[in-house]
Amino acid sequence: MAQTAGKTAMPVITGILNLTSGILSLICFIPLLIAVIVVGLNLVTIYIGQPGIAIAFSVLLILTILALFLGILAIIGGAFALQRKKWGWTLVGSICALSPTFLLGLVAIILAAVSRNEFE
Repeated sequence: MAQTAGKTAMPVITGILNLTSGILSLICFIPLLIAVIVVGLNLVTIYIGQPGIAIAFSVLLILTILALFLGILAIIGGAFALQRKKWGWTLVGSICALSPTFLLGLVAIILAAVSRNEFE
C-alpha cells in the first residue's frame, strides 16, 4: 500500500505553475523568432553600416534564445514536480518560470522550497 501521509498538493501546484509559465514562454518565442527572421533578412539589405541596428538585432536574438531556453527548463522542472522527483530540477524550473510570468514563478519557487521534503 502506498504511503500518502505527509504529501500535499504543493508539488503538483508547482508543476502546473512551471508548465503554464514554460508554455507561455514558448508562445512568446514564436513572435520573437518571426521578428528575428524579418529583421535579420532586412538587416542585410537595408541597414548595413548602422551599428545601432546591429545591436538591437543582437538583443532581439538573445531574448529569443533566452525565451526558448527558459521555457524548456520551466517545462522540465514542471514535469519533475508533478512526478515529485529531482527537487533541484523543479527549483531550476521554478526560477526559469520567473521570466515570462513573475508572479507564477515566484509562487512556484516558494511552493518548491516549502515542499522540498516531498521529493525523492
